[in-house]
Amino acid sequence: MKFMLPPLLYSYDALEPYFDQKTMEIHYTKHHQNYVNNANIALEELPEFSNLAVNDLIQKLDQLPVDKRTVLRNNAGGHANHSLFWNGLKKGTILHGKLKSAIEYNFGSFDMFKEVFETTATTHFGSGWTWLVKKDSKLVILSTANQDNPLMGEEISGTCGYPILCLDIWEHAYYLKYQNRRLDYIKSFWNIVNWDEAATRFSHT
Repeated sequence: MKFMLPPLLYSYDALEPYFDQKTMEIHYTKHHQNYVNNANIALEELPEFSNLAVNDLIQKLDQLPVDKRTVLRNNAGGHANHSLFWNGLKKGTILHGKLKSAIEYNFGSFDMFKEVFETTATTHFGSGWTWLVKKDSKLVILSTANQDNPLMGEEISGTCGYPILCLDIWEHAYYLKYQNRRLDYIKSFWNIVNWDEAATRFSHT
């Protein structure tokens, strides 16, 4: 079973003016597709792992042959991260219900949650991702380097947790529109978070 680029549930310009059409098109059809292609090539020599869903595969990196771990950490990780990212974007949804209550309980208020998330994303050095995860019955904000995912576990990604939402902070995600203004890009994210998707993920933990 080969990995495939998941269908994008909206047009490339659907997130304007926050995420621009050109960046979305390049990001989805070039960057994400490249992770899918590279992961599939690596898995051609690993038939015993080739039928795993990507989120299952990235939790078994320590079981892979040593010469395949890095390529699949990077590329299966990139596929998993981007797949979650695209589904987590949508205009017009509202934070509500149990997830809203949990955010307010864990961070004091939604504004304090946003402040911690923005600081974590802004101060992350280099390429990576910022996450809201559920960890030990608590909501936690963290960041990972490159294409690491909290599902990979402490020994590989340096952290762990079940992802609720994520933000891509690689420069390719924002540079055409925001150049070096990473904070402006991060702040734009709040206008297009798919809170319905995040609430569904939270309810499944």
